[in-house]
Amino acid sequence: MVFSSLPFLFLFLTVVLLVSHLLPFKFRNFFLLLANLVFYAYGEPIYVLIMIASILVNFSAGVLMDRQPTLGRRRGVLIVGIILNLAALGVFKYAGLFVDTLRGIPAFSSLPEVNIALPIGISFYTFQAVSYLIDVYWDDCEASHNVVNFACYISLFPQLIAGPIVRYRDVNEQLVSRRETPTLFNSGVRLFMVGMAKKVLLANQFGMLWETVSADPVAAGAIGAWVGACAYTLQIYFDFAGYSDMARGLGRMLGFEFCINFNYPYISKSVTEFWRRWHISLSTWFRDYVYIPLGGNRCSKFRNCFNILVVWALTGFWHGAGWNFLFWGFYYGILLLIEKLVLGRLIRRLPAPVQHLYTMVIVIIGWVFFASPDLSTALSYLQVMFSFAPGTMGTASLVMPWLGMGIIGVIAATPLAKTLWEKVQDKRWMPLAEGALCLVGLLLCTASLVSDSYNPFLYFRF
Repeated sequence: MVFSSLPFLFLFLTVVLLVSHLLPFKFRNFFLLLANLVFYAYGEPIYVLIMIASILVNFSAGVLMDRQPTLGRRRGVLIVGIILNLAALGVFKYAGLFVDTLRGIPAFSSLPEVNIALPIGISFYTFQAVSYLIDVYWDDCEASHNVVNFACYISLFPQLIAGPIVRYRDVNEQLVSRRETPTLFNSGVRLFMVGMAKKVLLANQFGMLWETVSADPVAAGAIGAWVGACAYTLQIYFDFAGYSDMARGLGRMLGFEFCINFNYPYISKSVTEFWRRWHISLSTWFRDYVYIPLGGNRCSKFRNCFNILVVWALTGFWHGAGWNFLFWGFYYGILLLIEKLVLGRLIRRLPAPVQHLYTMVIVIIGWVFFASPDLSTALSYLQVMFSFAPGTMGTASLVMPWLGMGIIGVIAATPLAKTLWEKVQDKRWMPLAEGALCLVGLLLCTASLVSDSYNPFLYFRF
Protein backbone atom coordinates (compact mmCIF):
# COMPACT_ATOMS: atom_id res chain seq x y z
CA MET A 1 0.00 0.00 0.00
CA VAL A 2 1.47 3.31 -1.10
CA PHE A 3 0.43 5.09 2.15
CA SER A 4 2.78 2.80 4.05
CA SER A 5 5.67 2.94 1.61
CA LEU A 6 8.88 4.75 2.49
CA PRO A 7 8.98 7.04 -0.61
CA PHE A 8 5.47 8.22 0.19
CA LEU A 9 6.22 8.88 3.84
CA PHE A 10 9.59 10.57 3.60
CA LEU A 11 9.43 12.26 0.20
CA PHE A 12 6.00 12.81 -1.30
CA LEU A 13 4.09 13.52 1.93
CA THR A 14 6.83 15.76 3.33
CA VAL A 15 6.97 17.90 0.20
CA VAL A 16 3.17 18.15 -0.14
CA LEU A 17 2.63 19.16 3.48
CA LEU A 18 5.46 21.68 3.46
CA VAL A 19 4.52 23.38 0.19
CA SER A 20 0.78 23.28 0.89
CA HIS A 21 1.16 25.12 4.19
CA LEU A 22 3.57 27.69 2.77
CA LEU A 23 1.45 28.61 -0.25
CA PRO A 24 -1.25 31.32 -0.06
CA PHE A 25 -4.64 29.66 0.26
CA LYS A 26 -5.81 30.67 -3.23
CA PHE A 27 -3.06 28.49 -4.76
CA ARG A 28 -3.39 25.50 -2.45
CA ASN A 29 -6.14 23.64 -4.29
CA PHE A 30 -4.28 23.92 -7.57
CA PHE A 31 -1.10 22.59 -5.96
CA LEU A 32 -3.09 19.87 -4.21
CA LEU A 33 -4.62 18.86 -7.55
CA LEU A 34 -1.14 18.51 -9.06
CA ALA A 35 -0.06 16.45 -6.04
CA ASN A 36 -3.15 14.23 -6.42
CA LEU A 37 -2.37 13.54 -10.07
CA VAL A 38 1.31 12.83 -9.36
CA PHE A 39 0.28 10.48 -6.55
CA TYR A 40 -2.09 8.54 -8.79
CA ALA A 41 0.26 8.55 -11.78
CA TYR A 42 3.00 7.03 -9.59
CA GLY A 43 1.03 3.80 -9.45
CA GLU A 44 -1.21 4.19 -12.52
CA PRO A 45 0.63 6.34 -15.14
CA ILE A 46 -1.84 5.51 -17.93
CA TYR A 47 -5.06 5.31 -15.98
CA VAL A 48 -4.64 8.81 -14.59
CA LEU A 49 -6.19 9.79 -17.93
CA ILE A 50 -9.32 7.81 -17.02
CA MET A 51 -9.63 9.74 -13.78
CA ILE A 52 -9.11 13.06 -15.59
CA ALA A 53 -11.84 12.07 -18.06
CA SER A 54 -14.14 11.23 -15.12
CA ILE A 55 -13.44 14.65 -13.61
CA LEU A 56 -14.24 16.51 -16.84
CA VAL A 57 -17.38 14.48 -17.62
CA ASN A 58 -18.87 14.85 -14.14
CA PHE A 59 -17.92 18.51 -13.77
CA SER A 60 -19.56 19.25 -17.14
CA ALA A 61 -22.63 17.19 -16.21
CA GLY A 62 -23.04 19.11 -12.95
CA VAL A 63 -22.78 22.50 -14.70
CA LEU A 64 -25.12 21.38 -17.49
CA MET A 65 -27.67 20.05 -15.02
CA ASP A 66 -27.56 23.34 -13.12
CA ARG A 67 -28.45 25.24 -16.30
CA GLN A 68 -31.45 23.16 -17.36
CA PRO A 69 -34.79 24.99 -17.07
CA THR A 70 -36.95 21.89 -16.46
CA LEU A 71 -36.82 18.89 -14.17
CA GLY A 72 -37.10 16.53 -17.13
CA ARG A 73 -33.97 17.91 -18.76
CA ARG A 74 -32.11 17.79 -15.46
CA ARG A 75 -33.12 14.15 -15.12
CA GLY A 76 -31.86 13.45 -18.63
CA VAL A 77 -28.43 14.89 -17.83
CA LEU A 78 -28.37 12.90 -14.59
CA ILE A 79 -29.19 9.62 -16.35
CA VAL A 80 -26.53 10.16 -19.02
CA GLY A 81 -23.94 11.06 -16.37
CA ILE A 82 -24.72 7.97 -14.27
CA ILE A 83 -24.63 5.72 -17.35
CA LEU A 84 -21.21 7.06 -18.40
CA ASN A 85 -19.81 6.54 -14.87
CA LEU A 86 -21.16 3.02 -14.49
CA ALA A 87 -20.16 2.09 -18.05
CA ALA A 88 -16.53 2.99 -17.34
CA LEU A 89 -16.64 1.04 -14.08
CA GLY A 90 -18.29 -1.91 -15.84
CA VAL A 91 -15.75 -2.09 -18.65
CA PHE A 92 -12.67 -1.94 -16.44
CA LYS A 93 -13.95 -3.99 -13.52
CA TYR A 94 -16.45 -6.49 -14.90
CA ALA A 95 -15.74 -7.02 -18.61
CA GLY A 96 -13.31 -9.87 -17.88
CA LEU A 97 -15.81 -11.69 -15.65
CA PHE A 98 -18.60 -11.24 -18.20
CA VAL A 99 -16.52 -12.61 -21.09
CA ASP A 100 -15.15 -15.50 -19.01
CA THR A 101 -18.71 -16.46 -18.10
CA LEU A 102 -19.75 -16.39 -21.76
CA ARG A 103 -16.72 -18.50 -22.70
CA GLY A 104 -18.14 -21.25 -20.50
CA ILE A 105 -21.08 -21.53 -22.93
CA PRO A 106 -20.17 -23.72 -25.96
CA ALA A 107 -21.56 -21.20 -28.46
CA PHE A 108 -19.22 -18.49 -27.13
CA SER A 109 -16.17 -20.63 -26.29
CA SER A 110 -14.13 -19.04 -29.07
CA LEU A 111 -14.35 -15.56 -27.60
CA PRO A 112 -10.91 -14.12 -26.78
CA GLU A 113 -9.94 -13.62 -23.17
CA VAL A 114 -10.36 -10.11 -21.81
CA ASN A 115 -7.76 -9.04 -19.31
CA ILE A 116 -8.07 -5.33 -18.56
CA ALA A 117 -6.02 -3.97 -15.68
CA LEU A 118 -8.22 -2.38 -13.04
CA PRO A 119 -7.49 1.30 -12.32
CA ILE A 120 -6.85 1.51 -8.58
CA GLY A 121 -9.61 3.28 -6.69
CA ILE A 122 -12.02 3.48 -9.63
CA SER A 123 -14.91 2.15 -7.53
CA PHE A 124 -14.34 4.83 -4.90
CA TYR A 125 -14.06 7.85 -7.16
CA THR A 126 -16.86 6.62 -9.43
CA PHE A 127 -19.22 6.37 -6.46
CA GLN A 128 -18.16 9.84 -5.33
CA ALA A 129 -18.94 11.21 -8.79
CA VAL A 130 -22.35 9.49 -8.91
CA SER A 131 -23.27 10.80 -5.44
CA TYR A 132 -22.31 14.31 -6.57
CA LEU A 133 -24.57 14.16 -9.64
CA ILE A 134 -27.50 12.78 -7.65
CA ASP A 135 -27.07 15.40 -4.90
CA VAL A 136 -27.02 18.19 -7.50
CA TYR A 137 -30.18 16.75 -9.07
CA TRP A 138 -31.86 16.55 -5.65
CA ASP A 139 -30.68 20.10 -4.79
CA ASP A 140 -28.80 18.70 -1.79
CA CYS A 141 -25.72 20.61 -2.95
CA GLU A 142 -24.90 23.27 -5.51
CA ALA A 143 -23.13 22.30 -8.70
CA SER A 144 -19.44 23.17 -8.71
CA HIS A 145 -18.41 25.85 -11.20
CA ASN A 146 -14.73 25.68 -10.28
CA VAL A 147 -13.06 22.82 -12.12
CA VAL A 148 -9.94 22.90 -9.92
CA ASN A 149 -11.96 22.52 -6.72
CA PHE A 150 -14.09 19.76 -8.22
CA ALA A 151 -11.03 17.94 -9.55
CA CYS A 152 -9.52 18.11 -6.06
CA TYR A 153 -12.67 16.52 -4.65
CA ILE A 154 -12.58 13.57 -7.07
CA SER A 155 -8.81 13.03 -6.85
CA LEU A 156 -7.96 13.80 -3.19
CA PHE A 157 -5.01 11.50 -2.60
CA PRO A 158 -5.63 10.80 1.12
CA GLN A 159 -8.82 8.83 0.38
CA LEU A 160 -8.56 8.29 -3.37
CA ILE A 161 -7.69 4.58 -3.46
CA ALA A 162 -9.05 3.19 -0.21
CA GLY A 163 -11.86 5.47 0.93
CA PRO A 164 -13.80 6.52 2.85
CA ILE A 165 -16.29 7.50 0.14
CA VAL A 166 -16.58 11.26 0.56
CA ARG A 167 -19.59 13.25 -0.61
CA TYR A 168 -19.16 16.61 -2.25
CA ARG A 169 -21.75 18.25 -0.01
CA ASP A 170 -19.63 17.30 3.02
CA VAL A 171 -16.39 18.87 1.76
CA ASN A 172 -17.41 21.64 -0.65
CA GLU A 173 -17.06 24.32 2.04
CA GLN A 174 -13.70 22.90 3.07
CA LEU A 175 -12.51 23.13 -0.53
CA VAL A 176 -13.36 26.83 -0.53
CA SER A 177 -12.35 27.94 2.98
CA ARG A 178 -10.79 25.27 5.17
CA ARG A 179 -8.72 26.20 8.24
CA GLU A 180 -5.42 24.38 8.73
CA THR A 181 -4.81 24.77 12.45
CA PRO A 182 -1.94 23.31 14.52
CA THR A 183 -4.48 21.42 16.66
CA LEU A 184 -6.08 19.82 13.61
CA PHE A 185 -2.67 19.01 12.13
CA ASN A 186 -1.47 17.35 15.36
CA SER A 187 -4.62 15.25 15.64
CA GLY A 188 -4.10 14.25 12.01
CA VAL A 189 -0.56 13.07 12.72
CA ARG A 190 -1.77 10.97 15.66
CA LEU A 191 -4.62 9.44 13.65
CA PHE A 192 -2.32 8.72 10.70
CA MET A 193 0.17 6.94 12.95
CA VAL A 194 -2.60 4.86 14.56
CA GLY A 195 -3.74 3.79 11.10
CA MET A 196 -0.23 3.03 9.94
CA ALA A 197 0.44 0.89 13.01
CA LYS A 198 -2.79 -1.02 12.35
CA LYS A 199 -1.71 -1.66 8.78
CA VAL A 200 2.00 -2.41 9.15
CA LEU A 201 2.34 -3.85 12.65
CA LEU A 202 -0.93 -5.79 12.86
CA ALA A 203 -2.60 -6.39 9.46
CA ASN A 204 0.59 -7.50 7.72
CA GLN A 205 1.41 -9.98 10.48
CA PHE A 206 -2.02 -11.60 10.47
CA GLY A 207 -1.90 -11.62 6.68
CA MET A 208 1.21 -13.80 6.70
CA LEU A 209 -0.55 -16.34 8.92
CA TRP A 210 -3.61 -16.38 6.64
CA GLU A 211 -1.49 -16.92 3.54
CA THR A 212 0.33 -19.82 5.21
CA VAL A 213 -2.89 -21.57 6.23
CA SER A 214 -4.89 -20.85 3.06
CA ALA A 215 -2.10 -22.28 0.90
CA ASP A 216 -2.80 -25.76 2.33
CA PRO A 217 -5.81 -25.78 4.70
CA VAL A 218 -6.08 -29.58 4.66
CA ALA A 219 -2.63 -29.87 6.22
CA ALA A 220 -3.61 -27.29 8.86
CA GLY A 221 -6.72 -29.25 9.84
CA ALA A 222 -9.93 -27.82 11.27
CA ILE A 223 -8.19 -26.01 14.12
CA GLY A 224 -5.62 -24.48 11.79
CA ALA A 225 -8.34 -23.49 9.29
CA TRP A 226 -10.25 -21.66 12.00
CA VAL A 227 -7.03 -19.95 13.11
CA GLY A 228 -6.37 -18.88 9.53
CA ALA A 229 -9.90 -17.55 9.07
CA CYS A 230 -9.63 -15.62 12.34
CA ALA A 231 -6.28 -14.24 11.17
CA TYR A 232 -7.86 -12.97 7.96
CA THR A 233 -10.73 -11.52 10.00
CA LEU A 234 -8.21 -9.44 11.93
CA GLN A 235 -6.09 -8.70 8.85
CA ILE A 236 -8.89 -7.21 6.80
CA TYR A 237 -10.12 -5.08 9.70
CA PHE A 238 -6.72 -3.62 10.56
CA ASP A 239 -5.88 -3.31 6.88
CA PHE A 240 -9.00 -1.42 5.82
CA ALA A 241 -9.58 0.46 9.09
CA GLY A 242 -5.89 1.35 9.05
CA TYR A 243 -6.23 2.78 5.52
CA SER A 244 -9.27 4.78 6.62
CA ASP A 245 -7.49 6.17 9.68
CA MET A 246 -4.50 7.14 7.56
CA ALA A 247 -6.79 8.83 5.05
CA ARG A 248 -8.61 10.77 7.75
CA GLY A 249 -5.31 11.71 9.39
CA LEU A 250 -3.84 12.93 6.11
CA GLY A 251 -7.04 14.87 5.48
CA ARG A 252 -6.72 16.65 8.81
CA MET A 253 -3.10 17.55 8.08
CA LEU A 254 -4.37 19.30 4.94
CA GLY A 255 -7.37 20.91 6.65
CA PHE A 256 -10.08 18.38 5.67
CA GLU A 257 -12.36 16.36 7.92
CA PHE A 258 -13.58 13.07 6.45
CA CYS A 259 -16.30 10.82 7.83
CA ILE A 260 -15.57 7.92 10.20
CA ASN A 261 -15.55 4.67 8.23
CA PHE A 262 -15.25 2.06 11.01
CA ASN A 263 -16.70 2.01 14.51
CA TYR A 264 -15.31 -1.15 16.15
CA PRO A 265 -17.44 -3.59 14.11
CA TYR A 266 -16.15 -6.69 15.90
CA ILE A 267 -17.92 -5.76 19.13
CA SER A 268 -21.28 -6.10 17.36
CA LYS A 269 -24.02 -8.32 18.78
CA SER A 270 -25.86 -8.92 15.50
CA VAL A 271 -25.15 -8.93 11.78
CA THR A 272 -27.33 -5.83 11.45
CA GLU A 273 -25.19 -3.97 13.98
CA PHE A 274 -22.01 -5.19 12.29
CA TRP A 275 -23.00 -3.49 9.03
CA ARG A 276 -23.79 -0.28 10.87
CA ARG A 277 -20.19 -0.26 12.06
CA TRP A 278 -18.27 -1.69 9.08
CA HIS A 279 -17.39 0.46 6.00
CA ILE A 280 -19.92 3.07 7.09
CA SER A 281 -19.40 5.33 4.06
CA LEU A 282 -20.29 2.49 1.65
CA SER A 283 -23.29 1.29 3.66
CA THR A 284 -24.75 4.79 3.87
CA TRP A 285 -24.04 5.34 0.14
CA PHE A 286 -26.10 2.29 -0.82
CA ARG A 287 -28.79 3.26 1.70
CA ASP A 288 -29.16 6.82 0.38
CA TYR A 289 -28.70 6.25 -3.36
CA VAL A 290 -30.11 2.75 -3.92
CA TYR A 291 -32.19 1.45 -1.01
CA ILE A 292 -34.27 4.56 -0.31
CA PRO A 293 -34.90 5.41 -4.01
CA LEU A 294 -36.10 1.80 -4.51
CA GLY A 295 -38.67 2.41 -1.77
CA GLY A 296 -36.69 1.53 1.34
CA ASN A 297 -38.99 0.12 4.00
CA ARG A 298 -41.92 2.36 3.06
CA CYS A 299 -43.46 -0.31 0.88
CA SER A 300 -44.86 -3.82 1.10
CA LYS A 301 -42.92 -6.44 3.03
CA PHE A 302 -42.20 -8.35 -0.18
CA ARG A 303 -40.88 -5.23 -1.93
CA ASN A 304 -38.77 -4.35 1.11
CA CYS A 305 -37.17 -7.80 1.04
CA PHE A 306 -36.51 -7.36 -2.68
CA ASN A 307 -34.90 -3.96 -2.05
CA ILE A 308 -32.59 -5.40 0.59
CA LEU A 309 -31.49 -8.25 -1.66
CA VAL A 310 -30.82 -5.86 -4.56
CA VAL A 311 -28.70 -3.62 -2.34
CA TRP A 312 -26.66 -6.52 -1.03
CA ALA A 313 -26.18 -8.09 -4.45
CA LEU A 314 -24.77 -4.74 -5.60
CA THR A 315 -22.69 -4.44 -2.44
CA GLY A 316 -21.14 -7.82 -3.05
CA PHE A 317 -20.44 -7.08 -6.72
CA TRP A 318 -18.95 -3.68 -5.83
CA HIS A 319 -16.32 -5.45 -3.77
CA GLY A 320 -14.98 -7.57 -6.59
CA ALA A 321 -15.53 -9.01 -10.06
CA GLY A 322 -16.17 -12.59 -9.01
CA TRP A 323 -19.19 -14.78 -8.37
CA ASN A 324 -17.93 -15.42 -4.85
CA PHE A 325 -18.46 -11.70 -4.14
CA LEU A 326 -22.02 -11.87 -5.45
CA PHE A 327 -22.57 -14.91 -3.23
CA TRP A 328 -21.03 -12.98 -0.31
CA GLY A 329 -23.48 -10.14 -0.92
CA PHE A 330 -26.49 -12.48 -0.99
CA TYR A 331 -25.12 -14.26 2.08
CA TYR A 332 -25.38 -11.06 4.09
CA GLY A 333 -28.60 -9.94 2.44
CA ILE A 334 -30.35 -13.17 3.40
CA LEU A 335 -28.93 -13.10 6.94
CA LEU A 336 -30.07 -9.51 7.42
CA LEU A 337 -33.54 -10.46 6.22
CA ILE A 338 -33.65 -13.40 8.63
CA GLU A 339 -32.66 -11.12 11.50
CA LYS A 340 -35.20 -8.51 10.42
CA LEU A 341 -38.12 -10.92 10.01
CA VAL A 342 -37.45 -13.79 12.39
CA LEU A 343 -34.37 -13.82 14.61
CA GLY A 344 -34.03 -10.20 15.68
CA ARG A 345 -36.10 -10.38 18.85
CA LEU A 346 -34.73 -13.81 19.76
CA ILE A 347 -31.12 -12.65 19.41
CA ARG A 348 -31.74 -9.64 21.65
CA ARG A 349 -32.96 -11.97 24.43
CA LEU A 350 -29.74 -13.99 24.42
CA PRO A 351 -26.85 -13.23 26.81
CA ALA A 352 -24.45 -10.65 25.37
CA PRO A 353 -21.52 -13.13 24.96
CA VAL A 354 -23.78 -15.49 22.97
CA GLN A 355 -24.94 -12.62 20.74
CA HIS A 356 -21.34 -11.66 20.12
CA LEU A 357 -20.24 -15.24 19.41
CA TYR A 358 -23.11 -15.71 16.95
CA THR A 359 -22.15 -12.54 15.09
CA MET A 360 -18.45 -13.34 14.90
CA VAL A 361 -19.02 -16.88 13.59
CA ILE A 362 -21.22 -15.43 10.83
CA VAL A 363 -18.62 -12.76 10.02
CA ILE A 364 -15.66 -15.17 10.00
CA ILE A 365 -17.47 -17.53 7.63
CA GLY A 366 -18.33 -14.55 5.43
CA TRP A 367 -14.68 -13.49 5.21
CA VAL A 368 -13.76 -16.93 3.86
CA PHE A 369 -15.96 -16.26 0.82
CA PHE A 370 -14.50 -12.76 0.53
CA ALA A 371 -10.86 -13.83 0.78
CA SER A 372 -11.04 -16.82 -1.55
CA PRO A 373 -10.26 -16.46 -5.28
CA ASP A 374 -13.47 -18.26 -6.24
CA LEU A 375 -16.53 -19.92 -4.76
CA SER A 376 -15.22 -23.50 -4.99
CA THR A 377 -12.05 -22.59 -3.08
CA ALA A 378 -14.15 -20.96 -0.35
CA LEU A 379 -16.39 -24.00 -0.01
CA SER A 380 -13.36 -26.31 0.16
CA TYR A 381 -11.84 -24.19 2.92
CA LEU A 382 -15.13 -24.19 4.87
CA GLN A 383 -15.31 -27.96 4.53
CA VAL A 384 -11.96 -28.20 6.32
CA MET A 385 -13.15 -25.77 9.03
CA PHE A 386 -16.15 -27.96 9.77
CA SER A 387 -14.38 -31.33 9.45
CA PHE A 388 -14.63 -32.65 12.98
CA ALA A 389 -13.90 -36.31 12.20
CA PRO A 390 -10.97 -37.96 13.97
CA GLY A 391 -7.68 -37.20 12.24
CA THR A 392 -8.94 -34.02 10.57
CA MET A 393 -8.83 -31.63 13.51
CA GLY A 394 -5.14 -30.81 13.28
CA THR A 395 -3.17 -29.70 16.31
CA ALA A 396 -2.80 -26.60 18.40
CA SER A 397 0.87 -26.23 17.38
CA LEU A 398 -0.12 -23.62 14.79
CA VAL A 399 -1.96 -21.57 17.40
CA MET A 400 0.63 -21.26 20.14
CA PRO A 401 3.25 -19.11 18.35
CA TRP A 402 0.50 -16.63 17.41
CA LEU A 403 -1.34 -16.61 20.72
CA GLY A 404 0.23 -13.38 22.00
CA MET A 405 -0.25 -11.63 18.66
CA GLY A 406 -3.84 -12.81 18.56
CA ILE A 407 -4.58 -11.39 22.02
CA ILE A 408 -3.10 -8.04 20.98
CA GLY A 409 -5.20 -8.06 17.83
CA VAL A 410 -8.44 -8.89 19.64
CA ILE A 411 -7.87 -6.13 22.23
CA ALA A 412 -6.91 -3.62 19.53
CA ALA A 413 -10.16 -4.36 17.67
CA THR A 414 -12.17 -3.16 20.70
CA PRO A 415 -12.57 0.37 22.17
CA LEU A 416 -10.64 -0.64 25.31
CA ALA A 417 -7.38 1.16 24.47
CA LYS A 418 -9.23 4.27 23.27
CA THR A 419 -11.34 4.36 26.44
CA LEU A 420 -8.29 4.10 28.69
CA TRP A 421 -6.45 6.72 26.64
CA GLU A 422 -9.34 9.19 26.91
CA LYS A 423 -9.34 8.85 30.69
CA VAL A 424 -5.83 10.33 30.90
CA GLN A 425 -6.27 13.07 28.31
CA ASP A 426 -6.19 15.83 30.93
CA LYS A 427 -2.82 14.75 32.33
CA ARG A 428 -0.01 17.27 31.90
CA TRP A 429 2.34 14.66 30.46
CA MET A 430 -0.07 13.62 27.70
CA PRO A 431 1.35 15.80 24.87
CA LEU A 432 4.83 14.41 25.53
CA ALA A 433 3.52 10.83 25.72
CA GLU A 434 1.58 11.20 22.47
CA GLY A 435 4.60 12.63 20.68
CA ALA A 436 6.83 9.84 21.97
CA LEU A 437 4.35 7.14 20.93
CA CYS A 438 4.02 8.62 17.45
CA LEU A 439 7.81 8.63 17.09
CA VAL A 440 8.13 5.06 18.35
CA GLY A 441 5.32 3.98 16.03
CA LEU A 442 7.02 5.62 13.06
CA LEU A 443 10.33 3.94 13.88
CA LEU A 444 8.72 0.51 14.30
CA CYS A 445 6.72 0.83 11.08
CA THR A 446 9.79 2.03 9.18
CA ALA A 447 11.86 -0.85 10.52
CA SER A 448 9.13 -3.31 9.56
CA LEU A 449 8.85 -1.90 6.03
CA VAL A 450 12.63 -1.97 5.56
CA SER A 451 13.09 -5.50 6.87
CA ASP A 452 9.98 -7.17 5.43
CA SER A 453 8.80 -7.14 1.82
CA TYR A 454 5.32 -8.39 2.78
CA ASN A 455 3.05 -5.34 2.51
CA PRO A 456 -0.05 -6.37 0.53
CA PHE A 457 -2.71 -3.98 -0.75
CA LEU A 458 -5.97 -5.85 -0.12
CA TYR A 459 -8.11 -3.29 -1.90
CA PHE A 460 -6.33 -3.34 -5.26
CA ARG A 461 -9.49 -4.73 -6.89
CA PHE A 462 -11.54 -1.67 -5.92
